[in-house]
Amino acid sequence: MKVDDMHFKLKDSRDAIIRSPREEDVQGTLDYLVKSSGETEFLLRYPEECAKFTPEGERELFESWEKSDCETMLLCEVDGVVVGTSMVTWSNNIKTGHRARVAIGLLKDYWNLGIGTKFFEEMIKIAKSNPRITQMELEFMEGNSRARALYEKMGFRITGVALNAIRLKSGKFLNEYLMIKEF
Repeated sequence: MKVDDMHFKLKDSRDAIIRSPREEDVQGTLDYLVKSSGETEFLLRYPEECAKFTPEGERELFESWEKSDCETMLLCEVDGVVVGTSMVTWSNNIKTGHRARVAIGLLKDYWNLGIGTKFFEEMIKIAKSNPRITQMELEFMEGNSRARALYEKMGFRITGVALNAIRLKSGKFLNEYLMIKEF
């Protein structure tokens, strides 16, 4: 699903845009994936796991999202650089089509500038445009208090926990929390 471009000002007054990915974003998105994966333990991949992502694969993914009626990727661009991505997906199945899943990631240098809030506003708008969707769902890792605060600000609440769902390289286990926002 393709979305309209959304221009806005960051808290530091720079211009930003949230939009659907385009062909020219392939390398920038791959660079973003590697960099963001090394900046925090709270994403589901390490930088070396990004080697499986290829320009051809990204192009195919971009094309499939644009053609899809039940999933989309958004990216945020600042000064020509991909600084974050988010996704919203849902099923067309009768039993689960009321549930939209969301995910978000952002480079550390762009935290606290309002991008996460803008991503969520757009994802909520997309989900609410489908009359079948009655709730949005996401997960976050134990210890990620910044993400939790954003999600709660956007109306999500914790509804469950998966014990020891995440295992870090160090061997340490973290719980993963499920959050839901109902419409």
